[in-house]
Amino acid sequence: MNDTAAPITNGMPMLGLGTWQNTDPVECRTAVREALETGYRHVDTAQAYDNEHEVGEGIAAADVAREDVFLATKLWTSNLAYDDVLATTDESLDRLGVDHLDLLYVHWPTGEYDPEETLAAFDELHGGQIDRVGVSNFEPRQLEEAIDVLDAPVFANQIELHPLLPQEELRAVCAEHDVDVVAYSPLARGAVFDVPLLQELADDYDTSPAGVSLAWLRAKGVTAIPKATSTAHIRDNWASLSVDLDDADVARIDALEREDRRVDPDWAPWN
Repeated sequence: MNDTAAPITNGMPMLGLGTWQNTDPVECRTAVREALETGYRHVDTAQAYDNEHEVGEGIAAADVAREDVFLATKLWTSNLAYDDVLATTDESLDRLGVDHLDLLYVHWPTGEYDPEETLAAFDELHGGQIDRVGVSNFEPRQLEEAIDVLDAPVFANQIELHPLLPQEELRAVCAEHDVDVVAYSPLARGAVFDVPLLQELADDYDTSPAGVSLAWLRAKGVTAIPKATSTAHIRDNWASLSVDLDDADVARIDALEREDRRVDPDWAPWN
């Protein structure tokens, strides 16, 4: 097991394992187990990923206590009516093989999402089956509405965020309301490897463009959950914890001024 540990913000490790598209049962179980035994303590999944059962098996197989793992999942858009939130959260817990979640997200503010009804169910779960309430893909308007409706605090907003989509305005709104930011697709689905500046900095810091991108996010106070299935990628992402960018290089990445969104469905709230 690696002695390195990810920084923790508000009880959440700032580097986690993303599991989107990891639907091969053996590969998923193995990736989760290997990540935990490498040192990861944050695992992120979702009902829509169709791998909660395998994620749970990977956690159970790892030589790491459940109480040491920060586990998050997300409710899909068809499961956001009040009764469906309660019922399908129990189903997710059963698939994961756990009795509570460290963080439960509304995956998208669309479909059956109704702030009053959906978030009332999250309040019902809070302090019992779930420790923290999260939202995902919420723009400032949806985020502030959720904060107003919920009794529980909004702990985190999970959004696409990387050097090619810095989301300054949304991050500022999250900071104003003490909402943690969690970055999905933090490597821009691999596009960071093709950016000359990130390649140059990777050479300077003896890492990869992935390592530079993850270090940049950490410098911004953002938690990243890069997807990884191979041992090499799991370890390469973990090695980013040893990369500390100086302020000048953080500023150089900020100056890229790109708006390259990789996840952009027609029904997204920004469209």
